[in-house]
Amino acid sequence: MALKLPRGTQDILPGEVEKWQFIETVARDLCERFQYKEIRTPIFEHTEVFTKGVGDTTDIVQKEMYTFEDRGGRSLTLRPEGTAAAVRSFVEHKMFGYANQPVKLFYMGPMFRYERPQAGRYRQFVQFGVEALGSADPAIDAEVIALAMSIYQSLGLKKLKLIINSLGDKESRNAHRDALINHFSPRIDEFCGDCKSRLEKNPLRILDCKKDRDHELMATAPSILQYLNDDSKKYFDKVQQFLTDLGIDFEVDPNLVRGLDYYNQTAFEIMSDAEGFGAITTLCGGGRYNGLVEESGGPETPGIGFALSIERCLAALQAEGIELPVTQGIDCYVASLGEAAKDYTVKLLHELRKAGYSAERDYLDRKIKAQLKTADRLQAKYVAVLGDDELQANKISVKDMESGNQIEVPLDTFMEEFSAIFKKGR
Repeated sequence: MALKLPRGTQDILPGEVEKWQFIETVARDLCERFQYKEIRTPIFEHTEVFTKGVGDTTDIVQKEMYTFEDRGGRSLTLRPEGTAAAVRSFVEHKMFGYANQPVKLFYMGPMFRYERPQAGRYRQFVQFGVEALGSADPAIDAEVIALAMSIYQSLGLKKLKLIINSLGDKESRNAHRDALINHFSPRIDEFCGDCKSRLEKNPLRILDCKKDRDHELMATAPSILQYLNDDSKKYFDKVQQFLTDLGIDFEVDPNLVRGLDYYNQTAFEIMSDAEGFGAITTLCGGGRYNGLVEESGGPETPGIGFALSIERCLAALQAEGIELPVTQGIDCYVASLGEAAKDYTVKLLHELRKAGYSAERDYLDRKIKAQLKTADRLQAKYVAVLGDDELQANKISVKDMESGNQIEVPLDTFMEEFSAIFKKGR
């Protein structure tokens, strides 16, 4: 019986992986410009990192985590998202004491959630995210959103929609919470079991329910914007002002609540408006999480961040028909004719690679015609052809595959000659 990969996972093969690398490079380069530094946390954490950080009323904690017990009886969980782990590291390593504040971090790597696989959604998926910890300035909310938008725009995506909302501070949320309980309580029996359990614990999460999203009470539920106190209103107004100043279009959606318990104040999502993208249009989500550092054992520290899926980014690029300018082809293919020439090309190939060129040769004893076909498939810019007779005469032919021009150069000065040819050709 042939072995197969687990459901909800994928192999990313050569030819496709270069697209991933391109997106990762764009994200890294932008983080350098915005001064976000990389952090790498473990693939698995103590389970309480996520039950505390993500929230025990979320679908992630209740239904989707890969949790196991190690040989020491400790409960561990494969990370389902990146924020809780980054905050745990921030607290454990006392980054709140760093001289440069806020601490601005980014991460990239696999996450794991046990959910129904569908187009663009996997049980193992790759997430890129940023966290800015230590500032309650609404300007950094705008900066984080601008960074997320810049990634997509740098990749060429145009059919984007940014929606934002305010979830308010603690006072505002408590007032809204009471209003939601009063609104849903009389008819809560008409809702799913998850909504019933959330009514008292976290009624805001009812608004994020997929099963009951078409229930008439959803459309008439009180908006958080009606319950924002003066401070929360001023904060949200500032965020909108800064986004406008940055030339970033947005829509305010009072129904945007996000799926994690730790969000407050600013919340946002970036969606694809591309035709045929699919039912799940969200590309990226994030928001402010003041209070999460304290929940994780640290001092009072405001924070904001976002996370995006590389898989969904690729799907959006495909929906808009965008081909990434990934590097293709090699600099030089070394072809040989004869046993002595073939042996000599081992050293020649290594010299090319040492000089910084991408290069390849034949390893299957193919005829010269087959070697040249291979060079063509590899999209070689140049082919260096060496035969036994040329080896004796201290000569080697170099062919420009684009123009078809071919010249002979001395073999003992091949590297110098090739470098000059290559620079001229560029």
